[in-house]
Amino acid sequence: MNSNISTPPANSFASASDTREQKPQVRELAPGVYGYISDFDPNCGFIVGDDHVVLIDTRPTPRMARDFLADIRQVTDKPVKFIVLTHYHAVRVLGASAFSDAQAIIASQGTLDWVHERGQADFESEVGRFPRLFAGVEEIPGLTVPTITFEREMSLWVGKRELRLQCLGRGHSGGDTVVWLPDCRVLFSGDVVENRCGVYAGDAYIGDWANTLDAVRALAPEVLVPGRGAVLRGAAACAEAIDLTQDFLATLLASVKAGIDSQQGLRECFERAQTAMQPRFGDWPVFQHVLPFDVSRAYDELRGTVHPVVWTADRDRELWAILRGEKASATA
Repeated sequence: MNSNISTPPANSFASASDTREQKPQVRELAPGVYGYISDFDPNCGFIVGDDHVVLIDTRPTPRMARDFLADIRQVTDKPVKFIVLTHYHAVRVLGASAFSDAQAIIASQGTLDWVHERGQADFESEVGRFPRLFAGVEEIPGLTVPTITFEREMSLWVGKRELRLQCLGRGHSGGDTVVWLPDCRVLFSGDVVENRCGVYAGDAYIGDWANTLDAVRALAPEVLVPGRGAVLRGAAACAEAIDLTQDFLATLLASVKAGIDSQQGLRECFERAQTAMQPRFGDWPVFQHVLPFDVSRAYDELRGTVHPVVWTADRDRELWAILRGEKASATA
Protein backbone atom coordinates (compact mmCIF):
# COMPACT_ATOMS: atom_id res chain seq x y z
CA MET A 1 0.00 0.00 0.00
CA ASN A 2 1.21 3.49 -0.81
CA SER A 3 3.09 4.76 2.24
CA ASN A 4 2.50 8.36 1.16
CA ILE A 5 -1.27 8.19 1.74
CA SER A 6 -2.28 10.83 4.22
CA THR A 7 -4.63 9.96 7.05
CA PRO A 8 -7.10 12.34 8.67
CA PRO A 9 -5.61 14.89 11.06
CA ALA A 10 -4.94 13.65 14.55
CA ASN A 11 -7.20 16.09 16.34
CA SER A 12 -10.08 16.96 14.06
CA PHE A 13 -12.20 16.14 11.07
CA ALA A 14 -10.91 17.30 7.71
CA SER A 15 -13.62 19.96 7.67
CA ALA A 16 -12.71 21.42 11.06
CA SER A 17 -9.81 23.31 9.48
CA ASP A 18 -12.20 24.85 6.94
CA THR A 19 -12.60 28.36 8.33
CA ARG A 20 -12.96 30.43 5.15
CA GLU A 21 -16.33 32.14 5.18
CA GLN A 22 -18.33 31.89 1.97
CA LYS A 23 -20.89 34.52 1.02
CA PRO A 24 -23.63 32.99 -1.13
CA GLN A 25 -24.68 34.96 -4.17
CA VAL A 26 -28.12 35.26 -5.76
CA ARG A 27 -27.97 34.05 -9.37
CA GLU A 28 -30.90 34.49 -11.75
CA LEU A 29 -31.46 31.25 -13.65
CA ALA A 30 -34.65 32.17 -15.53
CA PRO A 31 -37.29 34.87 -15.05
CA GLY A 32 -38.39 34.57 -11.42
CA VAL A 33 -36.03 31.63 -10.71
CA TYR A 34 -32.95 32.09 -8.56
CA GLY A 35 -30.12 30.06 -7.12
CA TYR A 36 -28.42 30.99 -3.85
CA ILE A 37 -24.96 29.81 -4.72
CA SER A 38 -21.80 29.37 -2.65
CA ASP A 39 -18.33 28.38 -3.78
CA PHE A 40 -18.78 24.91 -2.30
CA ASP A 41 -21.14 25.19 0.67
CA PRO A 42 -24.65 23.75 0.15
CA ASN A 43 -26.67 25.62 -2.48
CA CYS A 44 -30.27 26.78 -2.04
CA GLY A 45 -32.77 28.49 -4.31
CA PHE A 46 -36.07 30.32 -4.58
CA ILE A 47 -38.85 30.91 -7.09
CA VAL A 48 -40.85 34.14 -7.13
CA GLY A 49 -44.49 34.00 -8.14
CA ASP A 50 -47.22 36.59 -8.44
CA ASP A 51 -47.89 36.75 -4.72
CA HIS A 52 -45.44 34.51 -2.88
CA VAL A 53 -42.05 32.82 -2.89
CA VAL A 54 -41.17 29.11 -2.82
CA LEU A 55 -37.90 28.32 -1.08
CA ILE A 56 -35.68 25.34 -1.87
CA ASP A 57 -33.73 24.38 1.26
CA THR A 58 -32.97 26.85 4.06
CA ARG A 59 -29.32 26.96 5.25
CA PRO A 60 -28.05 25.44 8.52
CA THR A 61 -29.21 27.89 11.22
CA PRO A 62 -31.79 30.66 11.69
CA ARG A 63 -28.99 33.26 11.80
CA MET A 64 -27.65 32.14 8.44
CA ALA A 65 -31.17 31.84 7.05
CA ARG A 66 -31.86 35.47 7.97
CA ASP A 67 -28.97 36.43 5.69
CA PHE A 68 -30.64 34.36 2.96
CA LEU A 69 -33.95 36.13 3.57
CA ALA A 70 -32.23 39.52 3.43
CA ASP A 71 -30.83 38.63 0.02
CA ILE A 72 -34.24 37.44 -1.17
CA ARG A 73 -35.57 40.84 -0.10
CA GLN A 74 -33.19 42.46 -2.57
CA VAL A 75 -35.23 40.70 -5.27
CA THR A 76 -38.78 40.70 -3.89
CA ASP A 77 -40.81 41.64 -0.83
CA LYS A 78 -43.31 38.82 -1.36
CA PRO A 79 -43.69 36.38 1.53
CA VAL A 80 -42.04 32.96 1.58
CA LYS A 81 -45.11 30.72 1.56
CA PHE A 82 -43.64 27.25 0.94
CA ILE A 83 -40.34 25.61 1.83
CA VAL A 84 -39.29 22.56 -0.18
CA LEU A 85 -36.63 20.24 1.24
CA THR A 86 -34.56 18.36 -1.32
CA HIS A 87 -33.60 15.94 1.47
CA TYR A 88 -32.71 16.06 5.13
CA HIS A 89 -29.27 16.95 6.39
CA ALA A 90 -28.87 19.50 9.16
CA VAL A 91 -26.75 21.82 7.01
CA ARG A 92 -29.68 22.25 4.62
CA VAL A 93 -32.77 22.46 6.76
CA LEU A 94 -32.31 23.81 10.27
CA GLY A 95 -32.68 27.46 9.26
CA ALA A 96 -36.38 26.95 8.50
CA SER A 97 -37.65 28.76 11.60
CA ALA A 98 -36.31 32.08 10.22
CA PHE A 99 -39.06 32.05 7.59
CA SER A 100 -41.99 32.90 9.83
CA ASP A 101 -44.42 33.50 6.93
CA ALA A 102 -44.04 29.95 5.61
CA GLN A 103 -47.31 28.03 5.62
CA ALA A 104 -45.89 24.60 4.86
CA ILE A 105 -42.65 22.63 4.70
CA ILE A 106 -42.83 20.08 1.88
CA ALA A 107 -40.70 16.96 1.56
CA SER A 108 -40.89 13.36 0.45
CA GLN A 109 -42.22 10.69 2.78
CA GLY A 110 -38.74 9.19 2.72
CA THR A 111 -37.36 12.45 4.08
CA LEU A 112 -39.94 12.54 6.89
CA ASP A 113 -39.05 8.96 7.79
CA TRP A 114 -35.38 10.02 7.81
CA VAL A 115 -36.12 12.86 10.27
CA HIS A 116 -37.82 10.48 12.67
CA GLU A 117 -35.11 7.83 12.35
CA ARG A 118 -31.95 9.90 12.53
CA GLY A 119 -32.66 13.62 12.54
CA GLN A 120 -31.36 14.36 16.03
CA ALA A 121 -28.27 12.19 15.59
CA ASP A 122 -27.56 13.88 12.26
CA PHE A 123 -27.83 17.32 13.88
CA GLU A 124 -25.35 16.45 16.62
CA SER A 125 -23.00 14.77 14.16
CA GLU A 126 -22.97 17.58 11.59
CA VAL A 127 -22.38 20.32 14.15
CA GLY A 128 -19.19 18.47 15.05
CA ARG A 129 -18.18 17.88 11.46
CA PHE A 130 -18.87 21.41 10.14
CA PRO A 131 -18.40 23.96 12.91
CA ARG A 132 -18.14 26.87 10.45
CA LEU A 133 -21.53 26.09 8.95
CA PHE A 134 -23.44 26.36 12.23
CA ALA A 135 -23.06 30.01 13.17
CA GLY A 136 -25.76 30.75 15.74
CA VAL A 137 -26.44 27.07 16.41
CA GLU A 138 -27.91 27.99 19.80
CA GLU A 139 -30.90 29.59 18.04
CA ILE A 140 -32.08 26.36 16.39
CA PRO A 141 -35.43 25.57 18.04
CA GLY A 142 -35.42 21.88 17.13
CA LEU A 143 -35.58 19.62 14.13
CA THR A 144 -37.24 20.84 10.94
CA VAL A 145 -40.22 18.53 10.39
CA PRO A 146 -42.12 18.48 7.07
CA THR A 147 -45.81 19.34 7.29
CA ILE A 148 -46.75 18.09 3.80
CA THR A 149 -45.31 14.90 2.32
CA PHE A 150 -45.62 12.97 -0.93
CA GLU A 151 -44.49 9.55 -2.10
CA ARG A 152 -43.08 9.90 -5.62
CA GLU A 153 -44.17 13.16 -7.22
CA MET A 154 -46.22 16.28 -6.63
CA SER A 155 -46.58 19.65 -8.31
CA LEU A 156 -46.64 23.14 -6.88
CA TRP A 157 -47.96 25.88 -9.12
CA VAL A 158 -46.49 29.35 -8.86
CA GLY A 159 -48.83 31.25 -11.14
CA LYS A 160 -48.64 29.37 -14.44
CA ARG A 161 -45.27 27.83 -13.60
CA GLU A 162 -45.12 24.22 -12.47
CA LEU A 163 -42.59 23.15 -9.86
CA ARG A 164 -42.48 19.40 -10.21
CA LEU A 165 -41.14 17.69 -7.07
CA GLN A 166 -39.86 14.25 -7.99
CA CYS A 167 -38.32 11.33 -6.14
CA LEU A 168 -36.38 9.65 -8.93
CA GLY A 169 -34.86 6.95 -6.74
CA ARG A 170 -32.61 6.51 -3.74
CA GLY A 171 -29.15 8.02 -3.87
CA HIS A 172 -27.62 10.60 -1.56
CA SER A 173 -30.35 9.67 0.94
CA GLY A 174 -33.49 7.58 1.09
CA GLY A 175 -35.72 10.56 0.36
CA ASP A 176 -34.02 12.64 -2.33
CA THR A 177 -36.23 15.10 -4.20
CA VAL A 178 -35.31 17.07 -7.29
CA VAL A 179 -37.24 20.22 -8.20
CA TRP A 180 -37.86 20.38 -11.94
CA LEU A 181 -39.23 23.43 -13.75
CA PRO A 182 -40.26 22.13 -17.17
CA ASP A 183 -41.11 25.53 -18.67
CA CYS A 184 -37.54 26.82 -18.35
CA ARG A 185 -35.75 23.46 -17.99
CA VAL A 186 -34.16 24.42 -14.68
CA LEU A 187 -33.37 21.64 -12.23
CA PHE A 188 -32.53 21.92 -8.53
CA SER A 189 -30.90 18.56 -7.85
CA GLY A 190 -30.04 18.80 -4.17
CA ASP A 191 -27.05 16.58 -3.44
CA VAL A 192 -28.03 13.97 -6.02
CA VAL A 193 -25.68 15.85 -8.38
CA GLU A 194 -22.54 17.77 -7.42
CA ASN A 195 -20.40 20.04 -9.57
CA ARG A 196 -16.75 19.13 -9.04
CA CYS A 197 -17.17 18.90 -5.27
CA GLY A 198 -16.71 15.86 -3.08
CA VAL A 199 -19.79 13.62 -3.23
CA TYR A 200 -21.02 12.73 0.25
CA ALA A 201 -22.29 9.14 0.40
CA GLY A 202 -22.21 8.46 4.13
CA ASP A 203 -26.02 8.14 4.27
CA ALA A 204 -26.42 6.91 0.71
CA TYR A 205 -27.73 4.00 -1.27
CA ILE A 206 -24.68 3.97 -3.48
CA GLY A 207 -25.69 1.03 -5.64
CA ASP A 208 -29.01 2.70 -6.49
CA TRP A 209 -27.54 6.14 -7.09
CA ALA A 210 -26.34 5.48 -10.65
CA ASN A 211 -29.88 4.62 -11.78
CA THR A 212 -31.21 7.74 -10.07
CA LEU A 213 -28.65 9.81 -11.96
CA ASP A 214 -29.78 8.17 -15.19
CA ALA A 215 -33.29 9.39 -14.39
CA VAL A 216 -31.94 12.89 -13.76
CA ARG A 217 -30.13 12.78 -17.09
CA ALA A 218 -33.37 11.79 -18.84
CA LEU A 219 -34.93 15.10 -17.78
CA ALA A 220 -32.34 16.84 -20.00
CA PRO A 221 -31.95 19.98 -17.89
CA GLU A 222 -30.45 23.07 -19.49
CA VAL A 223 -29.68 24.78 -16.16
CA LEU A 224 -28.80 22.75 -13.10
CA VAL A 225 -28.25 23.86 -9.50
CA PRO A 226 -26.10 21.14 -7.93
CA GLY A 227 -25.92 20.43 -4.23
CA ARG A 228 -22.51 22.08 -4.14
CA GLY A 229 -20.56 23.99 -6.72
CA ALA A 230 -21.32 26.50 -9.45
CA VAL A 231 -24.53 26.52 -11.46
CA LEU A 232 -24.32 24.45 -14.65
CA ARG A 233 -25.60 26.23 -17.75
CA GLY A 234 -26.18 24.45 -21.02
CA ALA A 235 -27.22 20.86 -21.67
CA ALA A 236 -23.64 19.67 -22.14
CA ALA A 237 -22.42 21.12 -18.83
CA CYS A 238 -25.39 19.63 -16.99
CA ALA A 239 -24.76 16.21 -18.51
CA GLU A 240 -21.07 16.39 -17.63
CA ALA A 241 -21.82 17.10 -13.97
CA ILE A 242 -24.15 14.10 -13.85
CA ASP A 243 -21.46 11.95 -15.49
CA LEU A 244 -18.78 13.12 -13.07
CA THR A 245 -20.98 12.38 -10.07
CA GLN A 246 -21.54 8.87 -11.41
CA ASP A 247 -17.83 8.43 -12.05
CA PHE A 248 -16.96 9.47 -8.50
CA LEU A 249 -19.36 6.90 -7.06
CA ALA A 250 -18.33 4.14 -9.45
CA THR A 251 -14.65 4.64 -8.60
CA LEU A 252 -15.49 4.59 -4.89
CA LEU A 253 -17.43 1.33 -5.15
CA ALA A 254 -14.85 -0.37 -7.38
CA SER A 255 -11.93 0.47 -5.12
CA VAL A 256 -13.68 -0.59 -1.91
CA LYS A 257 -14.90 -3.80 -3.55
CA ALA A 258 -11.36 -4.60 -4.59
CA GLY A 259 -10.25 -4.18 -0.99
CA ILE A 260 -13.03 -6.40 0.33
CA ASP A 261 -12.24 -9.02 -2.31
CA SER A 262 -8.66 -8.93 -1.01
CA GLN A 263 -9.98 -9.46 2.54
CA GLN A 264 -8.88 -6.02 3.65
CA GLY A 265 -10.42 -4.12 6.55
CA LEU A 266 -11.94 -0.67 6.61
CA ARG A 267 -8.71 1.25 7.05
CA GLU A 268 -7.03 -0.58 4.17
CA CYS A 269 -10.09 -0.03 1.97
CA PHE A 270 -9.92 3.67 2.78
CA GLU A 271 -6.26 3.80 1.75
CA ARG A 272 -7.04 1.89 -1.44
CA ALA A 273 -9.93 4.25 -2.30
CA GLN A 274 -7.81 7.32 -1.62
CA THR A 275 -5.08 5.98 -3.92
CA ALA A 276 -7.62 5.33 -6.68
CA MET A 277 -9.55 8.58 -6.32
CA GLN A 278 -6.96 11.19 -5.37
CA PRO A 279 -5.52 11.70 -8.89
CA ARG A 280 -8.89 12.52 -10.43
CA PHE A 281 -10.98 13.90 -7.58
CA GLY A 282 -8.51 14.90 -4.89
CA ASP A 283 -8.56 18.62 -5.71
CA TRP A 284 -12.35 18.84 -5.44
CA PRO A 285 -13.56 20.83 -2.42
CA VAL A 286 -14.60 18.72 0.61
CA PHE A 287 -13.08 15.58 -0.96
CA GLN A 288 -10.90 14.95 2.09
CA HIS A 289 -13.90 15.42 4.35
CA VAL A 290 -16.35 13.13 2.58
CA LEU A 291 -14.06 10.25 1.63
CA PRO A 292 -13.85 8.52 5.06
CA PHE A 293 -17.65 8.53 5.39
CA ASP A 294 -18.08 7.42 1.78
CA VAL A 295 -15.71 4.50 2.20
CA SER A 296 -17.38 3.45 5.44
CA ARG A 297 -20.81 3.38 3.78
CA ALA A 298 -19.50 1.59 0.67
CA TYR A 299 -17.76 -0.96 2.91
CA ASP A 300 -21.02 -1.61 4.77
CA GLU A 301 -23.21 -1.71 1.67
CA LEU A 302 -20.96 -4.09 -0.23
CA ARG A 303 -20.94 -6.42 2.77
CA GLY A 304 -24.72 -6.56 2.93
CA THR A 305 -25.85 -3.65 5.13
CA VAL A 306 -28.78 -2.43 3.04
CA HIS A 307 -29.74 0.69 5.00
CA PRO A 308 -27.13 3.25 6.08
CA VAL A 309 -26.13 3.00 9.72
CA VAL A 310 -27.05 6.14 11.66
CA TRP A 311 -24.10 8.48 12.13
CA THR A 312 -23.70 9.84 15.63
CA ALA A 313 -21.00 12.12 17.00
CA ASP A 314 -19.49 9.10 18.78
CA ARG A 315 -19.53 7.03 15.60
CA ASP A 316 -17.83 9.89 13.71
CA ARG A 317 -15.00 9.92 16.25
CA GLU A 318 -14.73 6.14 16.18
CA LEU A 319 -14.32 6.16 12.40
CA TRP A 320 -11.62 8.80 12.61
CA ALA A 321 -9.75 6.72 15.18
CA ILE A 322 -9.95 3.59 13.02
CA LEU A 323 -8.58 5.40 9.98
CA ARG A 324 -5.67 6.75 12.04
CA GLY A 325 -4.92 3.24 13.27
CA GLU A 326 -5.71 4.05 16.89
CA LYS A 327 -7.83 0.92 17.23
CA ALA A 328 -8.92 -1.99 15.11
CA SER A 329 -12.24 -1.89 13.29
CA ALA A 330 -14.93 -4.01 14.84
CA THR A 331 -16.04 -4.89 11.32
CA ALA A 332 -12.60 -5.47 9.83
